Parts: sequence; structure tokens; C-alpha cells
Amino acid sequence: MDVIERVLGWEALDSRGTPTVGCIVRLEGGAEGEAIVPSGASTGTYEAHERRDGEARYGGKGVRGAVTAVRDEIGADLVGRDPSDQAGIDAALRALDGTPDLHRLGANAVLAASVACALAAARSQGVPLWQLLAPDEAPLLPLPMVNVISGGAHAGRMIDVQDFLVVPVGAATFGEAVEWAGRVRAATAEELRRHGHEVSLVADEGGLAAPLASNRTALDVLVAGIERSGLEPGSEAAIAVDVAATQLVARDGYAFASEGRSLRAAELVEEMAAWAAEYPIVSIEDALGEDDGEGWGLVTGRLADRIQLLGDDLFATSPERLRAGIRAGVANAVLVKPNQVGTLTDARHVVEIAREAGYATVLSARSGETEDVWLADLAVGWRTGQIKVGSTMRSERTAKWNRLLRIEAERPDAVFAGRAALAPLA
Repeated sequence: MDVIERVLGWEALDSRGTPTVGCIVRLEGGAEGEAIVPSGASTGTYEAHERRDGEARYGGKGVRGAVTAVRDEIGADLVGRDPSDQAGIDAALRALDGTPDLHRLGANAVLAASVACALAAARSQGVPLWQLLAPDEAPLLPLPMVNVISGGAHAGRMIDVQDFLVVPVGAATFGEAVEWAGRVRAATAEELRRHGHEVSLVADEGGLAAPLASNRTALDVLVAGIERSGLEPGSEAAIAVDVAATQLVARDGYAFASEGRSLRAAELVEEMAAWAAEYPIVSIEDALGEDDGEGWGLVTGRLADRIQLLGDDLFATSPERLRAGIRAGVANAVLVKPNQVGTLTDARHVVEIAREAGYATVLSARSGETEDVWLADLAVGWRTGQIKVGSTMRSERTAKWNRLLRIEAERPDAVFAGRAALAPLA
């Protein structure tokens, strides 16, 4: 394997026009790996630290300091290393930073280098990234969760719940799943138009945004959209909900501000139990806040034997937080976002810990995404079984779907995970 010859960093833009870090790792033999990392809008307290400049340019969100860290410290440390030693590279990056949350160099700087090294190694070996990660296995194409209606931090808080997604559980192939999801989104847009809502503007992740009467109304509209699309709610197209409850935490519990309601944890759990009983919901993400251990215990006891309870802010792609959640017996699935933890090795470790404990795994993009497709390869190579990258609109989202569609076309031995990937796992 050729060793690393040069590392270049630059300030790029994500899909919201917010600065982010780009990195190129060049090997002695000429192979290159290039990565531009994403950033989130509804970020949890326990995520690794993005380094921002805090200056006037870009409203304080510039990343020149993180880019300098890539060019100087990270570059100097990586030159001469073998890019195929991902664990060794990521351990060296953590040691170089020297802080638990990558605060000094910046998780955005560290992740850009981590991913670029992996891509350079794959390029040098002449294989796609997914195959570098799983060289002896047929590709496992993930079941997609596709954003249809958005609220919360992704859509100006027109409604409180952050995302309502379609899950094409009855699809036989990944291609059919994406087509069904696009059909449901188009039909749901028609339903919103029928109710007098404007649908020309989309939310951060490509979902539809409208000032609906309530969060429950969004469920009604999405079910109507599934029916309008010609699919059967539940058996062919089901629903996932991202509550993003950490964003709703208020002094005495949780606030549904758009509805003028306050709920204690137990009341929010009963609200979601009612939704799950009345609608074809197969997954609820961040049902309670990141620090509400009691509430997570309640919702797990109430719903975990029936639907997927997915921890995002709760686990923050942290091996330690996931282990603690497993010991406490809360949730039954984990959302995996590499930029929450800062290196590919740590993110993969979370997938492995979850799998050993019988938790389902969902690889996820961020609201501020890039045109890169390495996330799709990670889902296949790590065999996460599920993926969540946004809607079937906006090119930073479709880039990931298109990458998975290409893998399906190139590899007739590819297996589609389908409904079986959802928790509760058999």
C-alpha cells in the first residue's frame, strides 16, 4: 500500500450554505481520497465538537481554523502513514487532538481526514469504499427512511415534530423502495395542495413544509399521501417519526409550541403510544430528550416490543453512551452519524456494539449535507440495514440514493435488507 504523501484542507460549503471542511489525502502512487463533511442543525449536547471561527464572516460559522488544523497539524502527522490502517490513523488523530470531544482540532477537521484516508485506501486498491470495508461479502443494500414532511429545526418549526418519513417496507428491491418513496412524496404534496398549502419551498432535507394544524395532522396527511400513491399503508409503505424531543424540552417537560400544549414525559409517551396504535408507524426517533432517562425507560417499556425506538441525541454515536443505554435497557436501535463522534473507527464501533446487543442500526446524513456519497458506501460496507439521508429532492440527498442505485445495478448479487432490518429484531 502506498503511504500518504500530502494532505490538503479547504473551506467548503454544505447544503445550507454553511462552511464545512474539505480534505484531500494524496498517496505516493497518485491515488487520492477527497471528503467534504456534513454538519447538523439539531445537534445534541453530547456530539463531538465542530470547530468554528466565531468571526464576522459567515456569521461566525467559518472554519478557517479547522482547515488550518488539517493542513498543518493533521497533515504533518499523517504523511508517511498507511491509509489502509484506519484504526491506527483514527487513533493517531484522537491522540493528536488530545481532548475527549475533539475540541482542539475540531471534529469537522478530524472526520474530513479520517474519511479522506479511507477513500484514498479504496482508490489505491481499485475497489469501491463499501468493498474495502466488507471485502468478502455481497453488498447489503439498506432499507431507506425517506423524509416527506418536515418541521422542527429543519423547517422553521411550523410544526413541532422534526420529520415524518416514509419507509417502503413492502418493496422487493432498493430501486423499488426509492421509487415508492418518491411516489409517496409527490402524492403527499398533492394532498397538501388540496388543503391549500404551498409546497414549492422545501425544508433542509428536502421534505415538505407547511403550517399544519397539529403534529397529528401531519400523520393524517402522510397516510392520505400513501393511499393517493396507490400503496397500502402499513404493508407496503409505513411511517417513521423523528420527534427530536431534545429540541422540545421545556421547564416542566416538553412543549408542543405550535399546538400551545405542554406535556410531561409520561404524557408524551402516551401521545406517541396513541399515534403508534392509530397509524402505521414502525419507528420513532428521539422519542424523549437526551437526558430524560426516566422517560426513555417509560417509552421503552411501552413500545419497544412493537416498534423501533431509535436513539439519536440519546446515544450521539458514542460507544460509551450506547453501552450505558444498553445496560439501562432503553431504546432498541441506534442512529449512526459519523460526524457526531469524529472518526470512522468510532462510528463503526458503535455499529458493532449495537449488533452484539441486538439493536438495529440506521446510518444517517445531517441536515447540512454535501454532494459526497461515502455515507452510502458506509451503509453497505458496515451492513447497517437502514439508511436515512433525507428526501428524494435536493442533489445532496439524491447523490446518496443514486450511489446505492448504482451499487444495485453493478452487483446482481446485492441483497436488499427490507423490512427485516427494523427493530424489534427477530
